[in-house]
Amino acid sequence: MLKDENIALANYRLEKAKGCLKASKILLDDDCYSDSANRSYYAIFHSINAINALDEVGFKKHAGVMANFNRNYVKTGIIEKEYGKIANAAFEVRKDNDYADFYVISINEVVEQHENAVKFVDRIEKYIKEQTNKVSE
Repeated sequence: MLKDENIALANYRLEKAKGCLKASKILLDDDCYSDSANRSYYAIFHSINAINALDEVGFKKHAGVMANFNRNYVKTGIIEKEYGKIANAAFEVRKDNDYADFYVISINEVVEQHENAVKFVDRIEKYIKEQTNKVSE
């Protein structure tokens, strides 16, 4: 059974993800493409960590967060495969964007990153609501 504090943490992390989405859109509209892509990734990252709160697991590295999500949610069919692809693509873009010298992200890639992040956060929010509603039934 889910604990109240885990549900509260999951909801907090989900709100953090939504804040990243808002920042991503503002940065995109202001032609700050690299920063917008970064915020889109973090929206996905924080929403995955919202699920981790429900499961009472944590990871020190982003790769661990992504591997756990793929192993325990995508491969098991709990979350559809398209969301695993979205998360993995965002993770790769974020690595290139943050660490590769001379990496230039296109406006089309940034728009796609933002749209995918919105879709991803919506899906994870739906999952969390389903799980927390089971508790209240």
